Amino acid sequence: MIGLVLSISLAGALHAQTIKKNVTFGRHLELDLYQPKQPATKPRAAIILVHGGAWSSLDKGTMRDMASLLAREGFVAFAIDYRLFDGKDKNRWPAQLDDAQRAVRWVRANAAKYGVDPNEIGAFGHSAGAQIVALLGMDETRDNSDTGLARYSSKVQAVVDVSGPTDFTSPWYRNSIGWFTAFFGADPSHGTVWRDASPALVAAKDDAPFLVMHGMKDATVELAQAQELVDTLRSKGVPVSFVKVDVGHDFDSADAQRQLAEETLAFFNRYLVTTQ
Repeated sequence: MIGLVLSISLAGALHAQTIKKNVTFGRHLELDLYQPKQPATKPRAAIILVHGGAWSSLDKGTMRDMASLLAREGFVAFAIDYRLFDGKDKNRWPAQLDDAQRAVRWVRANAAKYGVDPNEIGAFGHSAGAQIVALLGMDETRDNSDTGLARYSSKVQAVVDVSGPTDFTSPWYRNSIGWFTAFFGADPSHGTVWRDASPALVAAKDDAPFLVMHGMKDATVELAQAQELVDTLRSKGVPVSFVKVDVGHDFDSADAQRQLAEETLAFFNRYLVTTQ
């Protein structure tokens, strides 16, 4: 099932930032905040980090190492939790997207408090989290019922998609139709939820720039999923970088993790304004 722990070993990173855990951002949801220790001369770019785990397991703690790296390099990082699907009928999609969009809007609403530039927000996600952040770079707020956040956008300015699923109408998901039917609350022949949850099928010309990274040996989400998203984004004229790495789904080698860190930093430094 989609979503393994992504861990990046970074010696010294935990000593280069301050960490505030379990900050509530609504609906009993929490995030961990990672801020650079060095003083800033102007508001910093922020990154929302969204964990994998098949939309039904794991938590924000799996994003600790990447969040620490980003904070060390001058970004304000927010590793978030979202409601987890119970495998039956609780917290079906799009609860996860709603929570991530809320987090982006909450960060914008609290930008001054945390020294963030509300116009420079990126998102990083792995596996199921990558699918969520892809949509953060494409769609505006779906659930705008919270009047306190209604005036804030939930769309981010740059997206890093690592090992993410992009097209749920693909034959790749036929072996899991029962699970996804429960998750989406409809089978593939009814409703548009399967399509609307597929970044490769809803991409448009005004989407945020993307960095897509995927393992060539990924047996959890096939490489073709990443290729489809990249091809669609390019056809729309969206800036996209595609990096294929000779590893599996969770980038489980030191070289791959180092490459992931370097590519992510270079991408966010290119598309977001930082105060390093």
